[in-house]
Formats: sequence, structure tokens, C-alpha cells
Amino acid sequence: MIHDLDMIKSVYQQLADRIEKTRALVQRPLTLTEKILFAHIDGGPGSLEAAPQRKSSYVDFRPDRVAMQDATAQMALLQFMLAKTPKVAVPSTVHCDHLIRAEHGATADLKQSLDENAEVFGFLQSVSEKYGVGFWKPGAGIIHQVVLENYAFPGGMMIGTDSHTPNAGGLGMVAIGVGGADAVDVMTGMPWELAFPKLIGVKLTGKLSGWTSPKDVILKLAGILTVKGGTGAIVEYFGEGCESISCTGKGTICNMGAEIGATTSLFPYDASMARYLKATERGAVADMADGVAEHLRADDDVAANPQNYYDEVVEIDLSTLEPHINGPFSPDRAWPLSEFAAAIRDNDWPSDLRVALIGSCTNSSYEDMTRVANIARMAAEKGLKAKSEFTITPGSEQVRATIERDGLLEPMEAIGGMVLANACGPCIGQWRRHDVQKGDKNSIITSFNRNFARRNDGNPDTHAFVASPETVTAFALAGRLDFDFRTESIDGVKLDPPAGDELPAQGFVPDPDGFIAPAADGSNVSVSVAPDSTRLQVLEPFNPPQAAEYTDMLVLLKAAGKCTTDHISPAGPWLRFRGHLDNISDNMFTGAINFYNGMANSVKNQLNGEYGEIPAVARGYKAAGQPWIVFGDENYGEGSSREHAAMEPRFLGGKVVVVKSFARIHETNLKKQGMLPLTFVNPADYDKVREEDRVALDINSIAVGQPVMLTLKHADGSTDTIETRHTMNEQQLKWFHAGSALNLIAARGGVG
Repeated sequence: MIHDLDMIKSVYQQLADRIEKTRALVQRPLTLTEKILFAHIDGGPGSLEAAPQRKSSYVDFRPDRVAMQDATAQMALLQFMLAKTPKVAVPSTVHCDHLIRAEHGATADLKQSLDENAEVFGFLQSVSEKYGVGFWKPGAGIIHQVVLENYAFPGGMMIGTDSHTPNAGGLGMVAIGVGGADAVDVMTGMPWELAFPKLIGVKLTGKLSGWTSPKDVILKLAGILTVKGGTGAIVEYFGEGCESISCTGKGTICNMGAEIGATTSLFPYDASMARYLKATERGAVADMADGVAEHLRADDDVAANPQNYYDEVVEIDLSTLEPHINGPFSPDRAWPLSEFAAAIRDNDWPSDLRVALIGSCTNSSYEDMTRVANIARMAAEKGLKAKSEFTITPGSEQVRATIERDGLLEPMEAIGGMVLANACGPCIGQWRRHDVQKGDKNSIITSFNRNFARRNDGNPDTHAFVASPETVTAFALAGRLDFDFRTESIDGVKLDPPAGDELPAQGFVPDPDGFIAPAADGSNVSVSVAPDSTRLQVLEPFNPPQAAEYTDMLVLLKAAGKCTTDHISPAGPWLRFRGHLDNISDNMFTGAINFYNGMANSVKNQLNGEYGEIPAVARGYKAAGQPWIVFGDENYGEGSSREHAAMEPRFLGGKVVVVKSFARIHETNLKKQGMLPLTFVNPADYDKVREEDRVALDINSIAVGQPVMLTLKHADGSTDTIETRHTMNEQQLKWFHAGSALNLIAARGGVG
């Protein structure tokens, strides 16, 4: 089934003309990224008087579609309801994948999730039906896999309320992770604003072979660029090496581009994408893409002289690339397999492997599963079983049903594998693990994308590593990590490099029951939220700022080191409150480390001089009418797109966040919710902030491109004045002064 075919036709019909106008504007050859972005500029490239400047010009875009997962969709759709718009303006979908726990196995876990989350799933289904949103039921699959199978198309542009939305770049789409308020912009018919990104070109040469897989490309790149190296940039792959990677392999690479902070990543259109489109019953889209194929790749001179068109160029030779393992605690800590055993020993990381987990939105394709099944079959024939716990998470019901039909699950189960639900599960903390307690130093390895402390199981002592499904499976059979499966034997058995199939020879088994189309007319559909619900809460607009609130702010927290959205608003058991802003605010900053005492979730309450948990201290300040401020370090807010990490501080009385640098999505989320995001002009000024400071600034003096001066009023009576900067443009300043971006939308009657 092809969804939204007329929309796709419209994009392709306009593509040639818009690219021609773009060339006339910039007067040079174009990268693929530029072709797609300019083709989606509000009003088209012909409306521009000058070409936007990378990283400095804010540009209004018109994305083709919106996708939301269930954890973030709750808040996005609650905000959409406030906008008072009768129907979404672009094709939009909700995917129920985050609220399904991993514990006993697929059948039991899905049943339990349906019981536990009936209220939330019912709300999401009814609100989707009312406002014209497609609804994918629990068990249908993980958002990014389902989008790749059904909605992504070469040359398109979409936004999604999940940081791994760039997975669709595997089909040549500019797909960007955002917060829910951004989704509301697009769903209400307003243009969506983005600072025009810089471009990082990654040239791939050679061809993958042996144990090396597409996952190793992004693991290697993460080690080169680090978790902040892609901030403000789109990563565009090019070179002959691209053609040797399958469409789903490309999706894996683009998916994990989120771990380097990239706005998105994408590949040029090629035969592998056409094959995948046809295999997923979208042959008509492949035919249309073939007709405009010259516009779905960079111009020839870009590939010949990439240094003239990209802000940075990285080259990776696939023929010499080793399998990589990244971690622990950060997805950019990259180790080639040949160096990994020594790293385990040198760093005193636990070498015994407790659990090996494959699948997730990053690595659950048919090709991934065939390669794992090939290893498992070889191992079973030689009498081997997994020495660690081994779990398999299919990415969608379509993939699960297909690999079951083709006999791929049997060999995985034969070596001890347990199949989990078609959902995110352990990847986002929905893993009820019974073999460890807090303080138990242990190692796990996954084919997921992210491995921050506590992320998978809530245990800060779990050392999580990330690798390809093939590498994870080999380690599972060995039961330890200080091991090179390419050269060493397991119980006398040497594993051969895996082989797999790009696509199923008999075609995919479709999921006939997973999708519910919205009502043709949703005006009579009722959406109710019980006043006493602990899971859902109707939102109230945030109040516009008052200048007096910013003249005597208390320091709630000075965060030390890495402060991701997982630290600011942890997931795991808290996912059940994603639709209830008051209740979920009880997790605010509970994972952040206080600079002054080195402890998590412990700050000094300046009203009574006692130390307390951060949410409780913040609630005390709010009750006393006392505004507060937060300070942070580099790449503050990296990780998931969750806007709760911005909404919770706003809800509990926070006014300002000042850091050395921001991750892109989180800075935007703060702006959207009416929080003031500032960065130190001199990062060393972070050291001047004291625990008992009061902070003042003049919001009436904030202007585009102008610094914001902060006065630190110390307890001893002395002061320091520090200079900060903001990145707000005129429109974003209006968001701030209105109290939030949503307040402006509602004031306009929900119409852009």
C-alpha cells in the first residue's frame, strides 16, 4: 500500500523547477542536501532574495509529513489540541512503540503493556482519529522501521518527534528529529523554522566484507566526530562505496547520526533504494524517483571536488574498515575490534558479558536478521549456545512475520535467543531486568544506538557497549568481551564471517492489522481526559515572562559534565507519565550531577539551607514565587528529542538555562517552551557561578544578535558580571515574550 501518493507526486513534479531556481540563486553546483532543503523552502527558492548562510540564516521550511512515537505524541497532541486546529495540515502518524516493556517475551509483554497503558493508547487512538492522524497500534513496530517501510521516499522532507527520525535518510529523505512543539507548527499549517545547516560530506570508498557491516561505518564516524561534532550539520554520504550498502544498511547509518548531534544524515538515491521500495510494495514511488534520479543525488562536480561544497569532508575506506564497538557510557567512544580486548583489560571494565541484545530501530532489518540467523545456524550445528542472555527485538511486525516464515527465528532461539515485542523496549529503558541490582558492576552489549549510563536498565553500574548485530551475536556466543571472534575460537569452534540476504526472496509478509486510518470527518469524535488521571493532563498555557522574575533568580543547579536529556528527564519507568506534565516533573534533573557536591539529585535549598531532591526543591521555589536558573557544561541536552526536558523546568518555575554549548534539538525545545537558553561567551565564566548565587538579567534589553549580561550576586555581597549570547531571531523572541511558541499559534487561531 502506498500512503499519500498524491503528495509524493506533487513533490516530484515541482522538484526540477525548484532545483533550477536554486542553481540560479546560488550560481554553483548543488549537494543533495541543498537540493532537498531548497525544494522545501516555504514559498520555494524563487521567494528568496539571497541564498541563506549556513549556521546563521534561519529559514522557513514546509516538510511533507510528521511522525510521532507514543511517548512524545502525548505531549505533542495535547499541545495540538490547545492550538484549536480542526485537522492536521500535512500527513501525520502516531506509532505506539515506546510504552511496551521488555521482560518475559513478546506475547506476555505486549499483553501486559496493553493492560497497563490502555488509557494512553485509547487517548492516542481517539485524538488521532479526530484530527486526521494515522495510528499504528502497539505491536505494529518501531516508528523508524515502520516509516522506512511505508512513508519515507527519496527527496522528501519530514520531521519526527524522536531523535532517530533521520533513519529515513536511508531512503534519501531529509528526516529531522524535533520536539513536539515543532510538530505542532507543521501540523497546524505553519512553516517550520531551522537554522540552515552546515554540511559534512562523508566519502565512502571500497566495499564492506566479512564481519564488517553498515553499523561499523557510523561507529567509526562517531569516534572521529564525537557526540557534538555533527551539531548544526547535515551529514551527506557520497562516493562509490554507497552503492554497495543496502537501503536498510543506509538507514542504520543515518539513524545513529543522532549520536554525533547531526541534524540529519542522508544518502543519494540508488538501485538499492529502488529495490527496497519495490519490495515494500511501493514500485510506483520507485518509478517516479527513477524519473527524477538526477535530482536525487549531488551534482557531479560536488563528488569530484567535495572540499569546495562541504564544510568538512571525512573519508572512510569500507574495504579496510574493522568491526567497531563503542562505549561504555558514550556512543562516540569507538574501539576497533582489534583493540577492544586490550581496552577492556586496561580500563578494568567487566569482561564477562551478562546480556547481548540485538534489534531496535537501528538494526532490525531483514538483512540484519538473516546475518544473525546465519551465525546462529553455524553455531548451533557445532553445538554452541549463547553463554550470555540473548534477546532479539524485531523492528516491525512485517519484519517479524517475514523472518518467522523464512525460518530465521528458529536458529536464533536454538542458541538461547528470546524474542521480544516489536518495540523499543531495552533501548529506551523499558527493560525490567532481574539479574542485576544497583551497584552490580556488569557489561551488556547491544545493536542499539545510545549507551548513556542508566539508559537501558536504570543501573549506573551497567557498562553498555554498542556494536553491529553480528558482533553482538558473536560476543553472546563467547560470553565475554575480551575476545576477537575473527581469530579466536569458542570451545574449539571458529566462527565464519556471516552471510545474509538484502531482501526476502518471497517478499515481505505485510501487517494487515497494525494500521488504523483516521476518520474522514473527525468532528464528531470525542477526546476525553479524566480530571483525576495520573497518566494524562490537559495543558494550561505558560504565562508570558515578567521582567521582575529575572532580577533575583536562585541557582537551582550547576550541572557537572555530561547532562543529556536522559539526565534532565529520565525515561524508563517515567515513560508512563509522558502525558502528565505535573507528575513527570517529579523526575526533573534527577540524573544530573551537582557540581558542588558531586551527587545526583541533590541540591541546596537556598530558602532553608538544607539539601534536598531537585524536583522537591524546585517545587518549593515555585510555591514561594521564587524564580530559578540552571547552569550547565558542554553539549547540554544531547540525546533524545524529548521536550519534557524543556517543559518540566518551565513548569516548575525555571526561567533561564546558561551553558557552554547546547545540543540542537534541546536548545530549540527550550525556545519553544519560553525558557531562555544562553551560552557563555567565555566558557571559563562557568567557574564563577557559586552555589548560593542570585542572578539578574534584563529581559527588556534582549535583542537579536546582541549579548545578554548576567549579574551574579554572591552571598558575600560581591558580584560578577558575565557576558552570554543567545541565538534567537525575531520570531523566536516573539515566542519568548508570548510565553511559548504555542501561545502565538493559539493567538492566531491555530492557523499559520
